Amino acid sequence: MDHQAIRQQLPLLVAGHLPRTARSFQFNIFDGQPKESALGFRIDPKPFEGKVVATTDEAIVVKIGRTQFAVLDRELVTDIPVEGAKVAVQPYARRRFDGLRADTPEEVVEHASDGTPYKVTRLVLGSAPALLPVVKPECLELQQLIEQLESMPAPDRHRTISHMLVDAHASDFTLVDPSPENIIRTPPTISFNVATGKFVGRVSVLYLRGDDVYAIELHRDGECVERCDEVYFDMLGDTLAHLIDDGSWRRIQVQSISGRKATSH
Repeated sequence: MDHQAIRQQLPLLVAGHLPRTARSFQFNIFDGQPKESALGFRIDPKPFEGKVVATTDEAIVVKIGRTQFAVLDRELVTDIPVEGAKVAVQPYARRRFDGLRADTPEEVVEHASDGTPYKVTRLVLGSAPALLPVVKPECLELQQLIEQLESMPAPDRHRTISHMLVDAHASDFTLVDPSPENIIRTPPTISFNVATGKFVGRVSVLYLRGDDVYAIELHRDGECVERCDEVYFDMLGDTLAHLIDDGSWRRIQVQSISGRKATSH
């Protein structure tokens, strides 16, 4: 999307949809690029509703407030709504493995001095973790692999590798958690199923202690169909993205809730 062209076109596109007393208007562009807060933290936009007031070859303009508009990249929307339709829009938001948004506040139970339990809602600014649904292993190298998957960035720099796994519908996680004396013979491994446009099957990430590198295997119907060797820890995100990330997570979910039906895109 050409941001400069859209900025030049917007005053004309929204002119007929502003109150007569309005001297200015605000807009947000949704083009699959990460958003940042005023404090510089990466944030995930909330879903919103509005009325489609204009469409161009590149953008769909939705009025979401008295003088507020959302500009959607036409190439990313799941449906093309007609002008005048009321729509529900859900831009991409990072999620956890339980399906909740990754920025959902955490509820923990604390205890007062007399032992009385009480709930505390905890939210860390800028934090949007997606912890792997596995028990903590005994093997130190496997612990480090899990930490790397949860904290290291995916190639888009907005998600972590674990967010990328959520978007790949990763499930059925299993661990190979060897004792120190068996770490060479039985490599520490984390395995999971994925289902994307690139690959449907089982993925295994193995730590090879002798070379101090990882290997990534793709399995389908019980057979290894591809293996990447000599994957260093800082290559995990790029390698997994190359193997399983189809980019569909960038799509902006658009659903018409009134007016004529949207066109599938």
